[in-house]
Amino acid sequence: MELLTIVFTSFPIIAILAVIALLLPYFMRALGFHPDYDGEKFDFNGKKALIVTTSHNTLNKPGETKGKKTGVASSELTVPYYEFLDNGVEVDLASIKGGEIPIDPQTMLYFIKSKLDKRFHKDGNALEKLKNSQCIDDVDFTNYDLILVAGGWGAAYDLGYSETLGSKISEAYHARSIIGGVCHGPLGFINAKDKEGKLLIAGRKMTAVTNKQVKELGISMTPQHPETELKKAGVIFDSKSKLIDLFANLTVVDDEERFVTGQNQNAGHETAQKMMSILASREIN
Repeated sequence: MELLTIVFTSFPIIAILAVIALLLPYFMRALGFHPDYDGEKFDFNGKKALIVTTSHNTLNKPGETKGKKTGVASSELTVPYYEFLDNGVEVDLASIKGGEIPIDPQTMLYFIKSKLDKRFHKDGNALEKLKNSQCIDDVDFTNYDLILVAGGWGAAYDLGYSETLGSKISEAYHARSIIGGVCHGPLGFINAKDKEGKLLIAGRKMTAVTNKQVKELGISMTPQHPETELKKAGVIFDSKSKLIDLFANLTVVDDEERFVTGQNQNAGHETAQKMMSILASREIN
């Protein structure tokens, strides 16, 4: 009888927790997490896009090798992937080291993952690309009309330290590719240089994940923080803020319309859409 009493008196609490768990994804979206975006439709058959990601899979502290699993933030890959693909663009995946791209498991939690995360992980062709990504060393970036560098905590460990990625971004820029980055992704731009050897992004308007969001999420041990590194490189940094920056959102296009950057995981749709809009305007002109 005592056990039954405990069960029945606990039932209201269990029911309330179940309802909260059920409504949590909707609550997150209502606050601005992974917002819908009513984008344009383009006919880009024959165009090519490359999405570049981290290869780092451990959220380790300085001097340590162990830590929680991390990698690319799932939606920062999957959302641009389908924005491009659904508009006729052929999409390839590349990473710093090649091979299987690590996905941060935290970004696949039921109340965080996006609709396109679910679609991606049911897509055999997409999963094959994820498992066998090209190494950036072996990719000619100049073959792509659109290049987007995805973020996630893993990106803080390798994108900004890759001289190869910096050189490839430089080559793509001089080949007139349109270049994008989301969240930690713009770290991949900090080593890119112009033909005179100056930092390519100096003086350009850009955004990326804010120091405030990094601090709020308690992941300050990563070796590079995008806001800090972009400002060091001479970027005119812009961002939006909310009580919690996880729910903020901003996409920035530089004055030359060559770089499109999204502040965080909420900007994947708009970043990819604005990249395609610039490409479309070139086609008209």
